[in-house]
Amino acid sequence: MDQLHGPAGKDATMMAVVTTGTGGYDRLDYRPVPVPAPGEGEVLLAVLAAGVNNTDINTRLGWYSESVRQATDSTPEDALCADGGWNEATPFPLIQGTDCCGRVVAVGPGVDPGRIGTRVLVRPCMRVVGCDRMETRWLGSDLDGAFAQYVKVPASEVFAVDCDWTDAELATIPCAYGTAENMIQRAGVTRGDRVLVPGASGGVGSALVQLLTRRGAEVIAVTSDAKRVAIRDLGAASVLDRQDDPLAVLGPESVDVVIDNVAGAGFGQMLKTLRRGGRLATSGAIAGPVVELDLRTLYLKDITLIGCTAWDAPVFPDLISCIERAEIRPLLAATFPLDRIADAQRLFLTRQHIGKIVLVPPG
Repeated sequence: MDQLHGPAGKDATMMAVVTTGTGGYDRLDYRPVPVPAPGEGEVLLAVLAAGVNNTDINTRLGWYSESVRQATDSTPEDALCADGGWNEATPFPLIQGTDCCGRVVAVGPGVDPGRIGTRVLVRPCMRVVGCDRMETRWLGSDLDGAFAQYVKVPASEVFAVDCDWTDAELATIPCAYGTAENMIQRAGVTRGDRVLVPGASGGVGSALVQLLTRRGAEVIAVTSDAKRVAIRDLGAASVLDRQDDPLAVLGPESVDVVIDNVAGAGFGQMLKTLRRGGRLATSGAIAGPVVELDLRTLYLKDITLIGCTAWDAPVFPDLISCIERAEIRPLLAATFPLDRIADAQRLFLTRQHIGKIVLVPPG
């Protein structure tokens, strides 16, 4: 640890939110814990800001268990589904936090000490055996994350960013924009494609609107009436109310691609809007994970369904380039101090905001 700049010594502590198990807000324990020491190939970051995501809440509730069939905002806090982790049982107690904007304050053996002092974003989706296989480890779900003053991560997963954004604005990017860009790339979206985006005002949805518009796609967004103007201002060519039936409004075989983070009861209708040979990419199911699928719609129209969790190699570097070229803009809805994480998650679940809510650690 002779390269450590910042918190030093085996007895150094930091403040963190430790999720102690599956359940309600009482499982979020704000307390002092030891500062992690970077090992071989790792860096220690001072966390400057950390975004709030659906996955933080879903993991705490055990929503990823196959026994849970509700929407993400109606899963009871006493569900206690111990098998509800991403890859396997969540390793509680766990410091969550998938989005991290940080500054390198120490490096472990094998890492260039010249990286100390650099402001970075962390790629939260880590491809543990390379990008030719789908195994992943996720920051804040499989290993301790950014809801703390410090976090250690592999040096290969930190990316310097040269821009004038604030720390909180940068913390809006990693999970939402990475997920969005990965779905866009997997679905092969090109200029002129007509793309339907349900849930367009959330973190992933609003990122999709910007990133699709940047590629020259025609975006048909779905959101609440109160948010229509804001979503159109992001670049959507047209905006439907979430109470509308997309099939009735758009007609059958009217879009090339659906990029869906919503699912629920409207899933079957969205499939019917796809043209023959169309693609549907999905990375979430906030309106409900169990859907009705008519396989005849799928195979008779040669539709491709694409599940997206593991990010492909170009995704995160492409996002960094987008930020540095000012091709996207952050959507920071609100900030909270880290010790008010429960208030931040309550606001998140109202779905009244556009973009991201961010937590700021002390000091």
